[in-house]
Amino acid sequence: MFKKSFITDCEGPLTLNDNAFEVCEYFIENGGKLFKILSLYDDYLVDIVKRENYKAGNTLKLILPFFVAENITNEDLINYSKNNIYAVPESKLLLEYLKKSMNAYIVSTSYGQYIKAVSDYMEFSFENTFYTNVDIDSLYLDDEDLSKVKKFKNQILENPEDYKLFDDIFFNEIKKMDIYDIIKNIEVIGGSGKKLAIEDIIKRDSIDVGEILYIGDSITDVEPLQFTRENNGISISFNGNEYPLKVAEIAVVSSSAITTALIANIYSNNDKKTVLKFIEDYNTCTDKNELFEKYCVDLNIKNKFFDVFDKSFPLIRIINDDNFDEILKLSTDMRNNIRGEDIGGLG
Repeated sequence: MFKKSFITDCEGPLTLNDNAFEVCEYFIENGGKLFKILSLYDDYLVDIVKRENYKAGNTLKLILPFFVAENITNEDLINYSKNNIYAVPESKLLLEYLKKSMNAYIVSTSYGQYIKAVSDYMEFSFENTFYTNVDIDSLYLDDEDLSKVKKFKNQILENPEDYKLFDDIFFNEIKKMDIYDIIKNIEVIGGSGKKLAIEDIIKRDSIDVGEILYIGDSITDVEPLQFTRENNGISISFNGNEYPLKVAEIAVVSSSAITTALIANIYSNNDKKTVLKFIEDYNTCTDKNELFEKYCVDLNIKNKFFDVFDKSFPLIRIINDDNFDEILKLSTDMRNNIRGEDIGGLG
């Protein structure tokens, strides 16, 4: 065991996917549109209504009756996930480096079928992952409920901003169905669920609460980023939207995970104060090669960094009120550019 733990979200910092959105788009007619509508509704319940006992990322529960209505199975999720992994460049290198420098974990809202596929692809220990555990094959709709769910789908597509209608569908009508008895017990690893995962990791690794680095990119990362920052850890938004940027201390805008590896390398051998000083120097120095030598950056990371970023270097900044709007624009542009606007626009 190492004295520090590196904890990362999956979709965004490691992969370009939004697996649940992609599954919906592939298997369900108008499924991509349906998922985007429900994702906005999910953001609304978390950010505006602040619904009690509702977690960011619960879109993965809201969508399940529509999976069942289309006869999507565990095998479908597994096979689709295996064949549709789009990695952030150098993310494999990042995880390979972490094996020898820090305790490393993936904490993701994604379904376990996808995280298992990513773990296999990245050659990363599945035991060091947290995910939303869903057994699709255990879910069932009788003929009457199946007919209702199909009707609900059409109502949602036809009335994409009628949140009162959505409230009735998900918190009244579906609650009456037998399928709800299983769905209600599914623990989505988003928001507070990710924070609980971090607390579990701290206990598992027997490390100080402040010896963690957490990196995320969306609304499901707000609570873990806040927890990390409040406990003097390293909190990073990687190509994040407005939600993580509001709470993280550090912003990274990059087309490659080698930038994450750079920060992880410095943190693994030093303390937070040194990481912050490096970022300050990174933004003022004229010779990046000399800077990397000063901070004893791992040779493989250094060489790959300069190979990837030949002329234009990635943004690494401490977030403050003065630069927030500028960073948000650059981060959003990068997010949409490398993940596509459909996925980049999801909360």
